Amino acid sequence: MSPEERKRRVRQHIDLSWSKGRLALAEQLQSRYFTYKSSFITQPVNNAGFALIVREVRLAIPDLEVVVDECLSEGNRVVTSSTLFGTLAKPVFGCAPDGKILTVAAMSFWTLNPNGDIDELNTLFDLEGARTQLGLDTPLPFQLPLT
Repeated sequence: MSPEERKRRVRQHIDLSWSKGRLALAEQLQSRYFTYKSSFITQPVNNAGFALIVREVRLAIPDLEVVVDECLSEGNRVVTSSTLFGTLAKPVFGCAPDGKILTVAAMSFWTLNPNGDIDELNTLFDLEGARTQLGLDTPLPFQLPLT
């Protein structure tokens, strides 16, 4: 599989899962050993766990869209920089809806097997930026000095 084909597959997975909620189709792009890790969950999950997370987020943010800002591929790895945006309409992860558009940056690291199936997805979300937009207290135990 060429680097362009790997990038196309990853973009398709993002579109099917997060943007459209077509989880059965997205799962066809994942290997049976698929693992998802994220900065907003405490432990890795499998295909079913990933689908549950996406469903919960999409129920809370029904107009969710994901824009892939950058997509790089080398070897069996793909890295994406994305922006997620939508209106929080229902509570999710302890956050109450406020009717405002939420914008969250994300960096994802994808590992594909030789067949092109997605074996692993690790995503880092800008949780501090999301907390600020939602008006939540910062988790930092101290304030950094202004420079």
